Amino acid sequence: MSYLNQISNEEVALLEVETFPGKIVVISSPDQVNNAVKQLRHHRILGFDTETRPNFRKGESNQVALLQLSTPDTCYLFRLNLIGMPTEIKELLADKKIRKVGLSLVDDFRALRRFTKITFGNFVDIQNIVKQSTDIQEASLRKIYAIIFRKNISKKQRLTNWEALCLTPAQQHYAALDAWACLQIHKNVALMGKKDFANSSCCTDNICTTRESVGNKAVTGMCPKDNTSVG
Repeated sequence: MSYLNQISNEEVALLEVETFPGKIVVISSPDQVNNAVKQLRHHRILGFDTETRPNFRKGESNQVALLQLSTPDTCYLFRLNLIGMPTEIKELLADKKIRKVGLSLVDDFRALRRFTKITFGNFVDIQNIVKQSTDIQEASLRKIYAIIFRKNISKKQRLTNWEALCLTPAQQHYAALDAWACLQIHKNVALMGKKDFANSSCCTDNICTTRESVGNKAVTGMCPKDNTSVG
């Protein structure tokens, strides 16, 4: 299958808006972490992303507030600003047996390393596998997804407050969709080229490169404000 090389913002805006089709679980307290990580460890490949509260002052930046890890049908949103970086999450991110796929990973790695000392194992950057396996020249998740799936990922929530006491349903679905979309792109490109990118990740310190190897919405989680379910 051949894809467009490029797509304009105007063309993307005309496409049907994509929605996250699965379940969202918000992790806002440390006692929820262990079970969430156990569920994630049942999967061989996970979608990955992070969110940080925007800072509009030049030269200043905030720490990562949210870590998203998605399976094909469930996305876990770890509220790092509330729970810190538990050992279970560090071990999962370092685990070379479980592949994590994201986009522009160097930026995520740099941001997380400002948050805590951490190692990353078996990460694959969508930008690299798309470049290797297709003629697509776009680098943003929104445009890559639009070219492959002919759907528009809305970015309206990107600059919202990710450190708010309770994330809104719109924030939750935006965050889940980004991580899940990386998983869908990885699956599509791998099937198209009949590759599994088994040896495609090589991550050291601040470098992540790759090399080629031969609905219905549901939201669960506890809001710390009133201890009630969100969604």
